[in-house]
Amino acid sequence: MEKTIILQSVITCPNCGHQAEETMPTDACQFFYECKNCNTILRPKEGDCCVYCSYGTVACPPIQNDQSCCNNSK
Repeated sequence: MEKTIILQSVITCPNCGHQAEETMPTDACQFFYECKNCNTILRPKEGDCCVYCSYGTVACPPIQNDQSCCNNSK
C-alpha cells in the first residue's frame, strides 16, 4: 500500500512567530527559508535535514516516506 505524502507544511518563524503555508519540494531538501515577515533566514536545526523538519507542521516528503532525506554533511 502506497503512503500518501503531504506536500503542504506551515512554517513558523522562531524569530517573529509568522506562519506561512508552503509547498515542499519532492526532489530536493530545502536548507534555507526566508521568513516573509521579518526576512530572517531559517536553517535546519542540528540533527534535522531541512527547514520543514525543523520549523514545519509536516516533515519533508522523504522522511514521510521512511527514506533518508538529502545528504546533510556537517
